[in-house]
Amino acid sequence: MEHEQLLARLYDAFNRRDVEAAVTGLHPDVQWPNGWEGGWLHGREAVRTYWLRQWQEINPIVEPVGFSHPMASVVRVAVHQVVRDLTGAVTVDARVIHAYHLDETGLVMRMDIEPSPS
Repeated sequence: MEHEQLLARLYDAFNRRDVEAAVTGLHPDVQWPNGWEGGWLHGREAVRTYWLRQWQEINPIVEPVGFSHPMASVVRVAVHQVVRDLTGAVTVDARVIHAYHLDETGLVMRMDIEPSPS
């Protein structure tokens, strides 16, 4: 439950565009998928820069709708993501799974994006 609360706070911070609060739960050496352009980001600072740049181009809102715990250090979060362009037009409206791999202190070491089961 503690991990769910942390991740819910991180999603809330992301959706409010509070980048400093959003990166607090990330390990300094986090591995993060670049779901917007492809590839991977390495490190908290890279994720911060990526999000700030992303928010200048698109308006993503990502809401958690369910949590599961397949292993003690992994939390899978079912999310509903809606991405709008800067005119407000919806470009993505989908459900996906975000899988978080946490270290012993609860910081996110890695996040993976998985397709949502139909």
